[in-house]
Amino acid sequence: MLRPAILLRAFHRHYSSINPQTKPNFAPWAANWTMSSPAPVSAPNESRKRAAPNNRQSKNKKQKKADKPAREGGSEEVLLFDVQHLLKKFSLDSKPPADNEGNASKLLPQLYTELELNVHAISSTGDALALDSSSNHVYVVPYAVPGDMVTAKVFKHFEKENYSLTDLVKVDKPSEKRDDSLVRCQYFASCSGCQFQMLPYSDQLTHKKSIVAKAYKNFSMLDPKLVPAVADTIGSPLEYGYRTKLTPHFDGPPGGRRDRRNNKKPSWTEVPPIGFMKKGTRKTIDIEDCPIGTDAVRMGMKSERARVTKDIDTYSRGATILLRESTERIPKNEYEEKDSTDTIFEDRGDYVHAKTCITDQTAISTEFIDDFTFQNPAGAFFQNNNSILPKFTSYVREHILPPISSGRKIVNLIDAYSGSGLFTISLASLFQKSVGIDISSSSIAFASKNAKLNNLPEEQASFMAADARDLFKSVEFDASATVVVIDPPRKGCDDNFLKQLLKFGPERVVYVSCNVHTQARDVGMLVTGMKGVEGTYEIESLVGFDFFPQTSHVEGVAVLNKKVLKTEMEDE
Repeated sequence: MLRPAILLRAFHRHYSSINPQTKPNFAPWAANWTMSSPAPVSAPNESRKRAAPNNRQSKNKKQKKADKPAREGGSEEVLLFDVQHLLKKFSLDSKPPADNEGNASKLLPQLYTELELNVHAISSTGDALALDSSSNHVYVVPYAVPGDMVTAKVFKHFEKENYSLTDLVKVDKPSEKRDDSLVRCQYFASCSGCQFQMLPYSDQLTHKKSIVAKAYKNFSMLDPKLVPAVADTIGSPLEYGYRTKLTPHFDGPPGGRRDRRNNKKPSWTEVPPIGFMKKGTRKTIDIEDCPIGTDAVRMGMKSERARVTKDIDTYSRGATILLRESTERIPKNEYEEKDSTDTIFEDRGDYVHAKTCITDQTAISTEFIDDFTFQNPAGAFFQNNNSILPKFTSYVREHILPPISSGRKIVNLIDAYSGSGLFTISLASLFQKSVGIDISSSSIAFASKNAKLNNLPEEQASFMAADARDLFKSVEFDASATVVVIDPPRKGCDDNFLKQLLKFGPERVVYVSCNVHTQARDVGMLVTGMKGVEGTYEIESLVGFDFFPQTSHVEGVAVLNKKVLKTEMEDE
């Protein structure tokens, strides 16, 4: 999914950066290590105000019932499927006995009780799932891996759903799958950004393959025979130091709201923590560095923290800090080596890449993907792992057209949710005509500029601002000679759009998504068809891309072909 979605932004804002040469010399996950500092454990009287569940929408943004999907693919829904699967696997009843509902709470430990648990699985949400020996109840434990024996503190029960949320207190006996020497961040297990630093990267990729497979099992509603085997997850060239954008933040001064109501200027008693959210809370923890960011972003974070510390009295509220990498490509024969305190220089063969960190939302950032150039406002969305984009765009390019043996010729491309033109521009040379469509007029303006930067004539690559719900009314292409790339927000496509797509009936569809669960739901409807609309599709391939190593996120790419009706086959 190459789209800005609220859930994705909220999840990834927790990342920051670290100097790889200052790797912490500690093993916080050693057996019997207790999480006293830093610790995600809460005392009974500590505030447990939780971040709003990702799949809940604002009251002011209610969807029409006709468009609202039956399964929204939110984290709570995804977790519940994994909980039910684990209970079923162990032959346990996933529902409390009907005649014992009044005593159900008595069977569960009191809040803030510490339990010894055996970890059996990792959920698609990134948290581990554990069982104790005395109940048909699952305990969700962060930062644990299958095979761990842990002590965890319970802080919230979901009795009806048969699971409880916990904080990890200590690892009593580590699993063979755990490798604590891999942990590269001193804030791991406190900052909510990463979940998997203790897992070997090959195991992370295997887990993410299973996330895609489970998504299609739980959300597509398809017969398993209609779903091809998921290909191995395509990994990121960089496991750390890959993130080209970070947004650390700090909260406002204590009593700031009260002071403003009383027309008083809020005052600071000390510099607030500048960093990212503590796991599962709204509490900001002070993070000066983290290994996820690129060198340029890491450098920018250091300087911005110093600036905010110096100028804190000029702020009357909290703020979010933008850190965005921008690249200048310099031909090597024109490059003059020099020292710089704010630029990172990288040797890229015939070129030198000079990387800086932009902090102005409206400043223009530049990225290079193979030989393509893209410019955007620094605060606008663009994929945050540049290292994997060449692999990613190459894969889409290799699969955008049907096999030659099919005998079907596709000459047109429609790039729905096109943003600033990533797919339209990188794929245009394969087609006679390509059109990118996005609801944002600003994105379309930059997409048009990017096409010119890459020397693409307007008749080959054009762009228009339009709501994706009505996009097929704006394009006059022969559907039998057209492929559509779908790259929707995390919530996926609504029924209106899917019906439009089926009615238009392009020969081929490539569905890219940052939420494989909503992707699976939507693909399921394209395969089974929708009431009142003719046409269905078949799934050719499914694969995940690891845009965010050390996290539970996986990007999905599904390739679909229009199903040939018997009457069409007879006509041929």
